Amino acid sequence: MDFVEEFETDRLMIRSPRWGDGAAINMAIRESIAELRPWMPWAKQQPTIDESEENVRVARLKFLERSDLRLHIFHKETGEFIGGSGLHRINWEAKRFEIGYWIRTSQSGKGFMTEAVEGITNFAIDSLFANRIEIRCDSTNTRSARVAERLGFTLEGILRNETCDVSGSLRNTMIFAKVRGYEF
Repeated sequence: MDFVEEFETDRLMIRSPRWGDGAAINMAIRESIAELRPWMPWAKQQPTIDESEENVRVARLKFLERSDLRLHIFHKETGEFIGGSGLHRINWEAKRFEIGYWIRTSQSGKGFMTEAVEGITNFAIDSLFANRIEIRCDSTNTRSARVAERLGFTLEGILRNETCDVSGSLRNTMIFAKVRGYEF
């Protein structure tokens, strides 16, 4: 399936991973590690720049094979890497996608992630012909849930004791969705 590898919103450029992105991503993770640790299993320890670059290269290959569509978010004016997102847990037959996201600490609270998720949602609908788009988050992650709510995603349910959080404790998972024929 062919589709664009980058698109823009009002303030952001959102694109597929590229070799060489590792250093910028590593800097953002380094800045934000304390805020990421409670929610992101991959943030247990700070990666090296080489580990970040290796991760980007794997993400690039997965993007090309269409098994996972990680997206990097940059500020259009400054070119600064401000966060990561993407379309994950893809079911191409049903055209179902899950949006995940994180933002660097210094750019939080400015509406960038809401703007990015809206752009990614539109990309999934318009370019990938999505039938269902989900956002899943820990029920205690109120900031992530607010992004879904602001964008009109419907809270379909809360899966109780569905998985373990990063500390190994059971957590509840909120499932928000937009579904063709209902929300778009």
